[in-house]
This record gives sequence, C-alpha cells and structure tokens, in this order.
Amino acid sequence: MKKILTMGQSFAQHRSRAVESLERRLFLRQGLSLGALALLSGCSITDQEGVEKMLLAMSRWNDRVQGWLFDPTKLAPEYPESAITRPFPFNAFYEEDEAPEIDATDYRLELAGLIRDRKPWTLPELYALPQVSQVTRHICVEGWSAIGKWSGTPFRTFLQRIGADTTARYVGFKCEDDYYSSIDMATALHPQTLLAFRYADRILPAKHGFPMKLRVPTKLGFKNPKHIKAIFVTNEYPGGYWEDQGYNWFSGS
Repeated sequence: MKKILTMGQSFAQHRSRAVESLERRLFLRQGLSLGALALLSGCSITDQEGVEKMLLAMSRWNDRVQGWLFDPTKLAPEYPESAITRPFPFNAFYEEDEAPEIDATDYRLELAGLIRDRKPWTLPELYALPQVSQVTRHICVEGWSAIGKWSGTPFRTFLQRIGADTTARYVGFKCEDDYYSSIDMATALHPQTLLAFRYADRILPAKHGFPMKLRVPTKLGFKNPKHIKAIFVTNEYPGGYWEDQGYNWFSGS
C-alpha cells in the first residue's frame, strides 16, 4: 500500500507541475499584447502605423513559415456521404438573398497574367473538362465547420490546359460579388484543389457559388472564393478581400 501511495503522490506531483507549466505558457502567450509587441518592436503603443507595420511583418513571416511547412502531397481527410452536413451552411459577407444571380449563357471565365492561352471559357467548355468528386470539411475562421460533397475539375488539370506558368508564386481570383482572393501555387497544384461546378451532385446553387467556386480543403473557408469570373497567375502579391483587412494570407486548415 505504501508503494502504491508513493506512486500516486508522484503522479499527482508530476501532474501539478505539468499544469503549472501549461498555465505559464498560456500566460506568456496571452501576455504578448499590443503593449508587449510595441516593446519588442521599439514602437510606441500610440504609434498606430508602427504597430500595424510590425503586425503585418509578423503575418508575412507566418505566411512564409506555413508555406515552408505545407506538404503538397498530404491529403485533407475525406468522409463518407453519410457524414455530409444538411443543410450545408451559407457563408459570405452579405445575406443569402443577396447572392449574385448570373446568366449562364452570358458567362465567360476571363484569364490573365502568366498564362499562355488566355481565351475566355464558357460554361459548356468548363463542364466538358474531366471531373472528380470529394466529400471534405469546410472549416470557417469563425469557428464552425461543415462537410459537403463537391464536384469539378482538378485545378492543376485546368492550369495545365491553359498553359499557366506553374513556377509562378500566386494564383488570384476575382468574383462576381466583388470578392477577391489568392492562393500559393503549391496549393493551386494540390490534388484536392478543385474548380467546383456542382454541390451534392447538382449544379452549384447561387448561395454556394454558381457558376463555379474554388474548393480548397487544405485552406480555411474564406480562401475558397465563389462566383469566380476571372483567374490570373502572377508573381506579384495579390492579397485578398479579408487578407487586406488583416486576416492571415496563407490560412491553412
């Protein structure tokens, strides 16, 4: 009994030290406030421009680290159709009834930048591309997630078809609802990144991005632009709707 009691006391002491260590780490992490950041950067807390520059520099550094850690061969989890979230949530910077209504007969996907063949694509031409399906999880920066089934052409197949310079750094997107975003080329070439034309085996409804959206299961939800009207390839940093307001650009999930 004495030996068991000693072992119990030892475990309790070890657990207590572990909890104290965790609490200290959390305290230090939470303590990196704007005041601490200003102290580290040499900026006055009243120097808003200096603090913003420091925050931007830290965010860009974070982007580089995430890009370096990104494994272009690692797949996001896929799920059985029985796991699909019903109904799949609507998410945008406007209300659902404000989603753009786009005339399919007039739609043309515009191409620009470091692309050899920049001819516009009609919807019938896009639908004729080879297509695959995936059941993956959409992870929102707001803290919720949902599983859905998306179908479309692998984005790397499309980039190869149009002669995109796949050594370039970025692929950018402009959307019919004034949204815009961009991703790194390694993510664009990831095997699960899709130009999605269907949701749940049906043509994308307006609320989910008709006529096409980018489905990127390795990124947070706001990196999955909807209602895409133009794609461009560039070496110049393109930013994004939320990224230009302070969100982390790489935003891997």
